[in-house]
Amino acid sequence: MSEPVSAAEREVVGRQLGRPPRALVGVAHRCPCGQPDVVETSPRLEDGTPFPTLYYLTCPRASAAASRLESAGLMREWQDELATDPELAAGYRAAHEAYLAARDARDVLPTRSTAGGMPDRVKCLHALAGHALAAGPGVNPIGDRAVAGMGEWWAAGPCAQPERA
Repeated sequence: MSEPVSAAEREVVGRQLGRPPRALVGVAHRCPCGQPDVVETSPRLEDGTPFPTLYYLTCPRASAAASRLESAGLMREWQDELATDPELAAGYRAAHEAYLAARDARDVLPTRSTAGGMPDRVKCLHALAGHALAAGPGVNPIGDRAVAGMGEWWAAGPCAQPERA
């Protein structure tokens, strides 16, 4: 479960995203630099619209690293592997169920879909990495692969510097 979000963290997330965060519930993971890099969002936006992305990767450096993996064709490669590796497929299905359970603890949506394509597709490494970081290692095998492939996105220090007065 995520930690409550402070007003200062809400501002950091807004600078990371370049816009105010929507349906923000809490900080689901912190970058080694100390700033939020994954937030938990409500299963519904403020107007009640269903929003299936429970964990949202906010750090622009982490997001860019996930984009590089997608551009390199890893989604297609891992998608193909799901069809031939029963152990990987079972782990990915279990990740889907864990994701749904966490989301359902907040609100049950009319659809059982999840972000990232789970349980049958590898659709968005940003969402899968966000889930892996929020849930911890060993929960989402594709998300864990994405996180490992993203490298040390935090190495240059905090991505969202405080606003100057």
